[in-house]
Amino acid sequence: MNQYIVTAYDFTDPEALPRRMSVRPHHLDAAVELRKTGNYVLGGAILNDEGKMIGSVMILQFETEEGLEAWKQSEPYITQGIWESVDVKPFRVANVG
Repeated sequence: MNQYIVTAYDFTDPEALPRRMSVRPHHLDAAVELRKTGNYVLGGAILNDEGKMIGSVMILQFETEEGLEAWKQSEPYITQGIWESVDVKPFRVANVG
């Protein structure tokens, strides 16, 4: 499978964090589904100095580019306007002892 690191930053308007929190359950449900299909490797929130969520990092894997594109079209943080910027780069998880 092709692996990808996704680095995404939230919008910074005053309603960004409340909007994120309202969509978060849907984002987490989607991550559970990705795990079930073997597409989710790991993920978590990027925090600011105050410990508030301001973005996300995910490592995902897909057999095809079409799978990656389908994820982008269905990811709640993308479709619901949470992430202002999304950077996806090829990645390889290191297999260490």
